[in-house]
Amino acid sequence: MTTVALKSYGKVAVAIVIALIMLLPFVYLLLGALASTFSLTGTIDLSSYRLTFANFATLFARAELYLPLVNSIAVAVIVTLGNLFFCTLCGYVLARRKFRGKGFLMVTVVLILMVPVHVVIIPLYLMTNWLGIFDSYLALILPFLVSPLGIFLMRQYISAIPPDMEDSARLEGASELTIIWRIVIPLCKPALAVLAVQTFMVNWNSFIYPFILTSSESMRTLPVALALLQGYQNIDVPQLFAASVISVLPTTLLFAAYSKKITEGIIAGALKG
Repeated sequence: MTTVALKSYGKVAVAIVIALIMLLPFVYLLLGALASTFSLTGTIDLSSYRLTFANFATLFARAELYLPLVNSIAVAVIVTLGNLFFCTLCGYVLARRKFRGKGFLMVTVVLILMVPVHVVIIPLYLMTNWLGIFDSYLALILPFLVSPLGIFLMRQYISAIPPDMEDSARLEGASELTIIWRIVIPLCKPALAVLAVQTFMVNWNSFIYPFILTSSESMRTLPVALALLQGYQNIDVPQLFAASVISVLPTTLLFAAYSKKITEGIIAGALKG
């Protein structure tokens, strides 16, 4: 066996070990969700472990989780679609059009990326109150319909695409919207997959903004409802773990479904950058 082969097997072994270490918290979460009993010390006695789905059945019987689940799905889906639409249009204009102030807009996008999200919490809270949309779907959706990261990603990706096909379509009389829909978007599928998964995951797992921008139980999202699921000194750990599994499942399935596109988008972005 050559030295090169040994190094290759060594890298594979290290990668497997790292992957198993990263999977341990998820295995622990799943075992806790399917356990009949769970110690507050955080130990799982596998010798007397009994598999049960009762925690999920009990959880779905609790009415206070249905509405937060619906809210999270609605908010995450609408915000994701909004980012795909607006970020693609903004990225296309910044990549293909020449106009006064274009450089300033790009600098603004980059500067906003450097601002910590916690800095804008209080101004956003005051703005939602001033606009009269506090504790509503608009407060959870409107400020997040377009993201600077999405604009930057789409602008960089579209800039690397040769404009020859677009110019040919213009000569044949195609409108700008037709060019974007028929030419640009199909070529940007890897970048759009990255943007969609990233946006959905961020909004699905968001806690601080829904917690600050809403006050009623009817407007809670799933992360906020999970935080308020248990009372003081009344922690049902298996049910809490079961709820966490439900919360993690959509993003896991989404990533698994579009993992190939995400990988293509990341690699293409790195090569074109």
